[in-house]
Parts: sequence; C-alpha cells; structure tokens
Amino acid sequence: MNSNHLCNIQSKNTIDHLKECLQIEVINRSGNKHFSWFKVFHRVIFSRKKRFYFWWRIANYLYSLPNNRYKKLARKINDNLRHKYGADMSIAAHIGAGMKINHYLGIVVRSECIIGKNMNIRQNTTIGRKSSRGDIGITFIGDNADIGAHSCIIGDIKIGDNVTIGAMTFVNKDIPDNSVIYNTVSSIIKSK
Repeated sequence: MNSNHLCNIQSKNTIDHLKECLQIEVINRSGNKHFSWFKVFHRVIFSRKKRFYFWWRIANYLYSLPNNRYKKLARKINDNLRHKYGADMSIAAHIGAGMKINHYLGIVVRSECIIGKNMNIRQNTTIGRKSSRGDIGITFIGDNADIGAHSCIIGDIKIGDNVTIGAMTFVNKDIPDNSVIYNTVSSIIKSK
C-alpha cells in the first residue's frame, strides 16, 4: 500500500465519500448510478443491518467536521450504536466504502486505523494499537481485506491489498499484498 493510497483514504471524509459509502453499503449499488436519499431512507427503515451502516457513516462524517457540536452528536450516535449492536467502532477511524460486517458482536476498531475499500469483518475482532501509552501507531489495512472471526490485528503495521486473515489469527507484523495468513492450531482428540 503506497502513501498516495493512504492519503486518498484519509482525505475522503466528504459528503461525496458519505454518499459513495451509503450507496454501496445501504442501497447495495456501486458504479455511477444516481444517488438517492429517498432510497437510502427506505432501506434504513426496513432493514436493521442497514441502520448500523447508515448511522455509523453519518456519525463518522459528522465527527470529521470542524464543529464541536457535530462531534458531540457523532459521539452520542456512536454510543447508541455500541449499546444496540455491540460493535465498538471508533468514529475517528478511516474506513473506505464497501464495509461489510457479518456479525456485529465484539468488533473493536480503534481510531488509529486506516482501512481501505471492501473490508469484510466478522465477530469478536480487534483492530488497533498495542497500548494506550507511548507512541500511537497507525494500523493500515488495504483494499479487499477479509478478516476472520476472533482475529486480533494490533500495532503499527501495514496490511496490503487483497489479504485474507483467517479465524483466530493474531497479527502484529506487516503483511504483503495478495496474502493469506492464519494460525496453525490443531485439535488433539484422545480416547477416555
């Protein structure tokens, strides 16, 4: 992942980025089709899963604005999402369009994360820094990341594009593009 790619992710908290995310995640359409707030609200009303995407993206957008009232409102929205869905995703994190969450419970994404487009994440996964003391590291994850359940991605690391992280995997080192990483844990079965 190059620095130009990361700058594009960081600078995308605009209304256009919000609309792109809502179009892909809520309306389920990508490409150059016309964006419609009516279709967004219609999908949000009738789908519980779409509500999470909608409200998290709205809070993420409001938090990026310079007004402190918007930041306070964004934190309140995020607190409500955390209590309702059990996912603790920081609204200060930069996540590209196309985020997919299979099960919300136990997901933690810290504010020091920059994640590319089309991330697929499963339950009980933690992404963020090592500790709250000392230097704050940034966790970079490229486009098309597929993150398995019960995974832990910790530290000042860079994970490339098209990476698959297996279930119950601990990652604290850089991973190159187009890689698969998993822990080799075998079960031992003995007779009584």
